[in-house]
Amino acid sequence: MSYSFEYIDIILLAMIAGFIFLRLRGILGKRSGFEGKAAPTQLKEIIKNINPENNIKKSQEFDDVAKKEFLNGAKIAYETIITDFSDNDNKLTTSKPLLSKKIYDQFNQALKEREKRGHYAEITFIGINSANIKEYKKVNSTLQVTVNYVGEVITSIKDKEKKIISGDPDKIKKIYDTWVFLRDVRSNNPNWQLVDILT
Repeated sequence: MSYSFEYIDIILLAMIAGFIFLRLRGILGKRSGFEGKAAPTQLKEIIKNINPENNIKKSQEFDDVAKKEFLNGAKIAYETIITDFSDNDNKLTTSKPLLSKKIYDQFNQALKEREKRGHYAEITFIGINSANIKEYKKVNSTLQVTVNYVGEVITSIKDKEKKIISGDPDKIKKIYDTWVFLRDVRSNNPNWQLVDILT
């Protein structure tokens, strides 16, 4: 009888070991034979997928999905740039990567003049009512997109004595802006840059 119990124990241990093996195999998977180096056919497929020419083609299509993704980013950029410009440190730190050199220099000059006059801005960004693509065009390797914004802010400019120079700190103001963004579709950098503000 003692032998039969030993056999039962061995069988149970074997079943447990088999169960553990199957679980590990399911979690870790098994070797496919291509883990060290890609096979020639796989390597060709990988190179094909990362070919810059293919990326240009996809980027230049600017289909509905691409437009939706762009507008989501354009809304964030709009809020980021306006908020950064309103900060009273007189530095465009957060929004600098989103600005072309021309726009950055214009904004930076305006901040210097504001500081020289001893004025400071109080701007509270309420939100964006709408953001729509007015037009887009491809010029060589660049894609240029014009966006119409309707936003809401509370804004006022005050002097050193905190006297209101312009605006109303208690009133929500609706603003209408038309901004032009540009991106080189050949670049690995996904960021668009603000290149112009239309009046």
